[in-house]
Amino acid sequence: MDWGMSNRMSRMIKPESGHSVMLACDHGYFMGPTRKLEDPHKTIEPLVPYADTLAVTRGVLRNSVDPKWDVPILLRVSGGVSILKDDLSDEEITTSIKEAVRLNAAAAAISIFVGTAHEKQSLVNLARLVDEGEEYGMPIMAITAVGKELEKRDAKYLALACRIGAELGARIVKTYYCDNFSKVVEGSPVPLVVAGGPKMDTEEDVFQLVYSAMEAGAIGVDMGRNIWKNDYPVAMIKGIRAIVHEGATVKEALQIYRENKGTH
Repeated sequence: MDWGMSNRMSRMIKPESGHSVMLACDHGYFMGPTRKLEDPHKTIEPLVPYADTLAVTRGVLRNSVDPKWDVPILLRVSGGVSILKDDLSDEEITTSIKEAVRLNAAAAAISIFVGTAHEKQSLVNLARLVDEGEEYGMPIMAITAVGKELEKRDAKYLALACRIGAELGARIVKTYYCDNFSKVVEGSPVPLVVAGGPKMDTEEDVFQLVYSAMEAGAIGVDMGRNIWKNDYPVAMIKGIRAIVHEGATVKEALQIYRENKGTH
């Protein structure tokens, strides 16, 4: 790994812990102004001090992220469909690596849809992006998206999707937590971060997912809705950070959450 690639990775994944709390705010590229993310700047600003990486599109980056904020950017570079379509897997590369370099991104992120009608298209998209990324020293994150077919989130499927992403050259893979998640980790030669998915019912549910994923070998999380849709998003991300970076228990994270409810 050359210097530029290594430096970008170390900005996202903290060298002292080897872990990362990534804040996902790229949902608008296919969901539009989803609830609590109508004004991205307002949502993101109070959370930036607690995020190791901020995941956004180039449009939100340019218009809603202050360039003075000291946070590495994970740039979403795939898209082309919206929630109005039944099949969300029909994506293409929408932003070049040159643009990612121009925007000083730490990494670029692209979805892969293993087992869907557009599997080959999404995997070739990843391979081409990796080629370009390696040329510029830009790490690529593969996101194991499953669209609306949530039932596919089992260890066998996710291990397959993560391994294919790694085989095609992704430096890091974002996936979902599942039963027997350690099997998914064991099958991936690159680091894994877990998604939060749709907002969960309770804070304890979120902290339990994060704790279980870290125990099973994930190096962190890339979460959005379960942080900024919470009534107390700063308290939420503080609890998650404690688990990811300090090895806090679910009980300890809940205590941090309760103590920080007044933080804005």
